[in-house]
Amino acid sequence: MEYAIFIISMSALVYGAGHIVTQSEKIALHFDIPQFIIGATIIALGTSLPEMAASITASYQGKADMAVANVLGSVTFNISLVLGIIFLLAKNLNPKRDIFKNDSIWVIAPPILFVLMGYDGEISRFDGVLFWFLMLAYLLFLNSDRKKILEALDEEVLKEKFAWGKTTLFLLVGFVFVIAGAQYTISSASQIAANFGVSEWVIALILIAFGTSLPELVVSIIAVRKNNADMAIGNIIGSNVANFSVVLGSAAITNPLHVEFLKNGFDILSVFASSIMLIYISATKLYSKPSGIMLLSIIVLMIGHSF
Repeated sequence: MEYAIFIISMSALVYGAGHIVTQSEKIALHFDIPQFIIGATIIALGTSLPEMAASITASYQGKADMAVANVLGSVTFNISLVLGIIFLLAKNLNPKRDIFKNDSIWVIAPPILFVLMGYDGEISRFDGVLFWFLMLAYLLFLNSDRKKILEALDEEVLKEKFAWGKTTLFLLVGFVFVIAGAQYTISSASQIAANFGVSEWVIALILIAFGTSLPELVVSIIAVRKNNADMAIGNIIGSNVANFSVVLGSAAITNPLHVEFLKNGFDILSVFASSIMLIYISATKLYSKPSGIMLLSIIVLMIGHSF
């Protein structure tokens, strides 16, 4: 029964997050908030909302392992699985933006800060606040690059007529689905871990991280179909910054997070391996099927090591 609950609650979490992002865009546009600000805030944080809800809930319940593993797993899935699939599916992927020059720092800086802040075995509430400043710095960076942000806005939302009643209803529905979905996702995942005799860390690293990475996969596939490689890769980089800064930061502010670097060293190395691989691919511009296979091999190794 817990397996069905997990699937349903995870689906509810992702579904609710989608409604919140869409309706938030509509409200912002209704009040004539500049589109680049909408993109820098809602779009940058939107696809990481499932991870945020899951990690905050786990932290609140005293399940620090699940909160941290969800972030690490999501970052690895975002780069290795999502971009790996994108590189395999896309026939011709040539980003116009120099991703290596402009975005490399945002690929590698978050995991480095994670190691520096957690070297003493704990990510404290103060560390959580510092992580939020990382997000502020990223938003300021996005603000200086308005073209990239405008490309991320949903064209259908821009065209649709605004209606307060409909928007409020769907926004409330979104919050209900996110809160309930996160609650049942964590509880059912804990039960699944007990049934299989594996740690909650592994369940969060694999199952929850995969589920909460689905929005990034969907957004990136849609972007590639529209021949917008810059948005596909930029979405992953932005989501990963949000995962470390806002998701992990919020979870740490809720409850300090215990981190075991020796015990979970391979999973942390997987984050660095996928991040460095992305930097290498962007530096050499090898946006190709072989690169996709190399990225997917990282997630295969992480899953294999976990089980």
